[in-house]
Amino acid sequence: MQGLSAAPPAAFLLCLSALLLPAAAAPGSERGLSPSSRLAAGAARVALHYLNFRTGSPGALQALGQVRKATLKSIPDSGHKYYLQFTTENYKTGENTGSCLATVLYLKTKSPPVVNIKCMQSKDQQQIQEEDNSLYQKLRHQTKPITGNNIPDSHGNIEPALEPVWALAVAGSSYIMWEKSRENMGYFMAQVKSVKQWIRRDDFIEFDYTVLLHEIPTQDIISCHMRLTWLPGHPLKVKYFCASVNHGLEDGSGMESGSAAGVLHEKGPNL
Repeated sequence: MQGLSAAPPAAFLLCLSALLLPAAAAPGSERGLSPSSRLAAGAARVALHYLNFRTGSPGALQALGQVRKATLKSIPDSGHKYYLQFTTENYKTGENTGSCLATVLYLKTKSPPVVNIKCMQSKDQQQIQEEDNSLYQKLRHQTKPITGNNIPDSHGNIEPALEPVWALAVAGSSYIMWEKSRENMGYFMAQVKSVKQWIRRDDFIEFDYTVLLHEIPTQDIISCHMRLTWLPGHPLKVKYFCASVNHGLEDGSGMESGSAAGVLHEKGPNL
């Protein structure tokens, strides 16, 4: 992942606007969207699903704050491309974490959305690395494999000992949600139904998950089995298959080409 040189927030947004905002288009092919529209919010979440997976960092998980600006461009023979400006929040605490510029292209084929996203994050990169390393050491030195069910529980609570497991599930399921998302179909991770750790002889950490995804707007619950492998500083590896109510079994793994992600931190080295 190519980093960005440190720059003031205003310069950051000005520079990226030139790259990510739509160029002049033929009449009727481009229109502004209400920032509060479902389509704008859905595209912004797709961009963050992609970013959360590509970052592969439990300490850097981001959720959507508010969409500030959204434009939709129709590209002949390709699909619909969204140009977005939005704020982000810490996935766990809800605290403001920064802002992003992104494009999301929904292709006419059944391919995953093509995402280009650049974010300025207020959380210090060194702090994120320290959190990830602390989490990794706890998981790496388990003598007894971690197992769990129903995370969070019916009251929305997560046991402190299972918070790292839940955070990794969010990062891993972000890959599934990005890959399955379409212009009129989005996903939230509702719950980790079950999890089991595999003790490995190398430095990687490995988990088997069953995660429940909430499909919007159908309100269906999709059950996905996910095998996740993680080591800080390395790409997250995910293999999965899902039991879809309407489409039967679907599976996937690996990483696509043609999308890009980057994070600019106000302090510390670049990602």
